[in-house]
Amino acid sequence: EDIYALPMDGREGPRRSDVVDLARRFGCVGEEAEQAADEVEKIYRLFVALDCAQVEINPFAQTPDGHAVVCDAKLNFDDNARFRQKNVFDLEDTAESDTRELEATKWDLNYVGLDGNIGCLVNGAGLAMVTMDIIKLYGGKPANFLDVGGSATTQQVTHAFKILTSDSSVQAILVNIFGGIMRCDVIVEGI
Repeated sequence: EDIYALPMDGREGPRRSDVVDLARRFGCVGEEAEQAADEVEKIYRLFVALDCAQVEINPFAQTPDGHAVVCDAKLNFDDNARFRQKNVFDLEDTAESDTRELEATKWDLNYVGLDGNIGCLVNGAGLAMVTMDIIKLYGGKPANFLDVGGSATTQQVTHAFKILTSDSSVQAILVNIFGGIMRCDVIVEGI
């Protein structure tokens, strides 16, 4: 009951009356609701202007004098907008990032490191999820989520395999490719 959805036309943005109503649901009244609505509209404009994939505000608070304040926020940006948002992406701090994930990004691969010992190389997020579930079902632990997609090149597959073999916890590698999406000869050449 504390999660509020605000359906809207993505091209037009939220209607002012809907945003004020949302602020009232937060518990704001009168001028406080108008001021909170202003902040919500600013957040929406930021979301659009910076090609955000996510803007998470927590907490969105009210000062003793009734002003709405964003105290903390988490923002994620659409990787496909990197060319438009160079200034934003230049701010990225990769000091705490997984080096395997950074390497995968260089090669346009989707990689997430996990704590298991069976490396997975698959194509398609759905197949990756099912592959990890099957590994778990039979008592194994996946070491990663690595999706090469449906149009990977030999070089991408080679680098995907290098990422898997660079993980000292990987004791086995499971390759699960749906041939209707990805050419299997490219996978074989890459390996």
